[in-house]
Amino acid sequence: MPDLILFVAPNTCARVATIALEEIGVSFETSLVRTAANQQNSEEFLELNPKGKVPTLLIDGMPLTENVAILSWLAAEFPEAHLLPATYTNLEQLKQTADLAFFAGTVHPIVTRIAMPMKTITDAALSFEIVRPPAIKDMDKTMAMIETRLAQGPWWYGADWSIVDGYLYWVWARITGVGYDGSAYPNIQRHFALNNERPAVQRAMAREDVNIETLKSENLYMAPR
Repeated sequence: MPDLILFVAPNTCARVATIALEEIGVSFETSLVRTAANQQNSEEFLELNPKGKVPTLLIDGMPLTENVAILSWLAAEFPEAHLLPATYTNLEQLKQTADLAFFAGTVHPIVTRIAMPMKTITDAALSFEIVRPPAIKDMDKTMAMIETRLAQGPWWYGADWSIVDGYLYWVWARITGVGYDGSAYPNIQRHFALNNERPAVQRAMAREDVNIETLKSENLYMAPR
């Protein structure tokens, strides 16, 4: 069994990899990166991940970065956990990669513009007026597409949960946590509620809650707004 350490920060997409590891049930450690203290740009962390981002997964001391790669590795390394449906052709496998890349490369940047518009332009105050409104319109189009897809079943692939559902869970929590109106998407609301019932999700959120309390005790917690 590999030694696994996942570098995380609360409210980030590192939650997705945490959920994946909890679904697998393998022993792993999470290491809190204090972004408010700029720890992600420390010399020590940059040696592991020069991009200065979470999640970063250490596998027997070797770093793997980017959610698409981390989740794909976990799915392949622990097939009994069924993080992704079984595939029988290269095309089927690539379609799953495309689904993960959709959330990482298309949806996630819109999340950032909604949840952290101040990262887009230098004037933080104006960012909420200039960046967030068009991002919400872009997210509305994306969520309408996802809402239609979820009509086929409770999960992304129909009857069975996958880590793609874990990614959507993080997206929905992140945007609604800063006021995104999700009332027009009952299928996604149901999806989110079903995820909240999963023991692995509950364990992942418990880990995150501990990290939030740690940051609060150090006056380093930045609450979503």
